[in-house]
Amino acid sequence: MSSPTPKPGILDISPYVGGEASIAGVDRIIKLASNEGALGPSPKAVEAYAREAETLHRYPDGSASKLREALAAAYGLDADRIVCGSGSDELLDMLARAYAGPDDEVMHTEHGFLMYPIAAKSVGATPVAVAEKNLYADVDALIERAGEKMKILFLANPNNPTGTYLPDSEIRRLRGGLPDHVLLVIDAAYAEYVTRNDYAAGSQLVDEYDNVVMTRTFSKIFALGGVRLGWVYCPSAIADVLNRLRGPFNVTSPALAAGLAALGDVAFTDDVRAHTAKWFDWTKEQLIGLGLEVPSQVGNFLLVRFPATGKSAEEADEFLKSRGLIVRRMAGYGLPDCLRITIGREDEMRPLVDALKEALGQ
Repeated sequence: MSSPTPKPGILDISPYVGGEASIAGVDRIIKLASNEGALGPSPKAVEAYAREAETLHRYPDGSASKLREALAAAYGLDADRIVCGSGSDELLDMLARAYAGPDDEVMHTEHGFLMYPIAAKSVGATPVAVAEKNLYADVDALIERAGEKMKILFLANPNNPTGTYLPDSEIRRLRGGLPDHVLLVIDAAYAEYVTRNDYAAGSQLVDEYDNVVMTRTFSKIFALGGVRLGWVYCPSAIADVLNRLRGPFNVTSPALAAGLAALGDVAFTDDVRAHTAKWFDWTKEQLIGLGLEVPSQVGNFLLVRFPATGKSAEEADEFLKSRGLIVRRMAGYGLPDCLRITIGREDEMRPLVDALKEALGQ
């Protein structure tokens, strides 16, 4: 008997592999591999999540109405054009399902999030990686590559894992240069960490164009990666399409409650942002002082490049593991000479720097 045959593209997918979480034989782990919030979730979010245990027999609010209204109030958006999902990953997948398929192309940058080509291949589309310029998205190259077959451009801004970003003026130039039939998906997962005046997360472009969407997540600054909660802001017609595609109860009640509470705890979020900025700058300065290249500008992580002479990124990673420190190798992103390091607490960043000093013989 022959087994069922999956659709074209499925078997071409290399499954996504998350950051490591344990080291054999090591009890105390410092995990700086997955860009999780440095201070954990808001205590109010934890309390809200726990309260939902009493009503787990009830289905969640399928429309996520309270959370959408809160998001709209917090960011000055139209609640009717917000769609919530089980992490922004689900929303990226739904956008691919809705707007791409066999014989289509889906574009992303050379060192973009690994879920983009996975989403493309899952619907039989061809992922197209466009070269970056000094670890920045190359607007001219993206515009030049967009042809009749191109249906979606997934663009992380800021980008993971490089920690670089395009200013609003460049994003606008990009949208203006792309063909109208290309959907620009701005993945702004790390937007809450950016305070620079030239940056915009993308919601204004969504209001101005009918072919731009912005995705966001509660996994980063809100530190709710474990509940899987994300959202997308989009034109009315695209919101209608996504609501037809998504499952009727695609976000759980505990996730909705935790997200609502986290969003409302502005003081805690401000503390996380300030803490992250402080230790981002401190760690970057320390690592540059060790002779390492750190191109990252914003976010809650640092991309660290090891020189061709001396200890390699792989060797440094193995040494860090021997000291109970887990960071992320970047070979899968086409950056084999780099490690990505999440910004954690003070009692995590100081041991990280000390271990790297030891690894490099300094």
